[in-house]
Amino acid sequence: MKYFWLSVVSTFLLLTALCQTTTPKEFRGVWIATVNNIDWPRPATTNADEQKASFIALLNMHQRNGINAVFVQIRPTADAFYPSSKEPWSQWLTGQQGVAPTPYYDPLSFMINETHKRGMQFHAWFNPYRATQSLNSSQLTATHIIRQHPEWFITYGDKKYFDPGNKQVQQYVAGIVKDVVTRYQIDGVHLDDYFYPYKIPGKTFADDVSFRQYGNGLGRDAWRRSNVDSLIALLYKTIKSVDKKCRFGVSPFGVWRHIAADPMGSETKRSQTNYDDLYADVLLWLRKGWVDYVIPQLYWEIEHKNLSFNTLVDWWATHTYGKDCYIGIGYYRAGETAGWRSPTQVPRQIQKIRSTPGIKGMSFYSSSIFEKNPYGWNDSLRLNYFKKP
Repeated sequence: MKYFWLSVVSTFLLLTALCQTTTPKEFRGVWIATVNNIDWPRPATTNADEQKASFIALLNMHQRNGINAVFVQIRPTADAFYPSSKEPWSQWLTGQQGVAPTPYYDPLSFMINETHKRGMQFHAWFNPYRATQSLNSSQLTATHIIRQHPEWFITYGDKKYFDPGNKQVQQYVAGIVKDVVTRYQIDGVHLDDYFYPYKIPGKTFADDVSFRQYGNGLGRDAWRRSNVDSLIALLYKTIKSVDKKCRFGVSPFGVWRHIAADPMGSETKRSQTNYDDLYADVLLWLRKGWVDYVIPQLYWEIEHKNLSFNTLVDWWATHTYGKDCYIGIGYYRAGETAGWRSPTQVPRQIQKIRSTPGIKGMSFYSSSIFEKNPYGWNDSLRLNYFKKP
């Protein structure tokens, strides 16, 4: 008889272990934006102790709410939230570009350690092309890359951008990413939706020089897409050459193409798109295996007439090509429209994500909104939806 019960217990333990190993882990992320001090630090300060204390408080808040991953913007405008021989200390960290925190410490190493201590993933968020937030060159350090290679940059609107068509730029950006992956134990490299800049009516992105040099007979739009494709492929290869476990992901604008322009497109209309406006062919990257995950930014309400959240969740779920897909939720939009004034908007979006096969989690933009606990949504996460780790 004792052998019978030993067999029963062994079988139970085996089944329990199998259940634990086969149950997929739900990805629950949050973006921590540093450009313009949107989320951290607020305000910029050279005081290292204040920076550390505020980041710890931020992590503790998200841990309480059940978040298990953070995307921290460590290179917002060709600058660095870590000691770098390639780019200056960020003005968004200390208030002045090129100035280190006092007493001196490595903010990136500190943030990674604190994040991992809480059992959370740390994804290093880079902006590949944006170089400045204004045209005031007096804010730039003497060694800034714009001063070293002015021919690499294009002025568009009130900002300066790296020219995506310049091959030297692509190698430079890959070098920046490789440096971080080599020196830090990050869980992922993350890009957002800023590739070619969002179009400004009446403004031309003046990339004639690189088009003439590298166009190779392609039309302008196809050539621009090929430039972004080349960078994505290069970054994937670069990251994996250093650390095969480090994941590479992109958070694109929520619409790839509208169905009016492409039969593969979504049942949406009246917005810019990744493919036609930002020159980001996200589906190609998924098909080619150049990214490990995508987090489309579906920042619209379920009831939106032209860009319904539910419609877009369903579309992305059928276009993952075997890669992980999480959904970006616009937490920051609380109160903006009738739909976003509904206390049930975020809970219903979470329910839609969880009920859609092929979608493996979500991420929220952005961190600072959680401090306001709009419509008690933090409480819903902590006490209900994210109660189970």
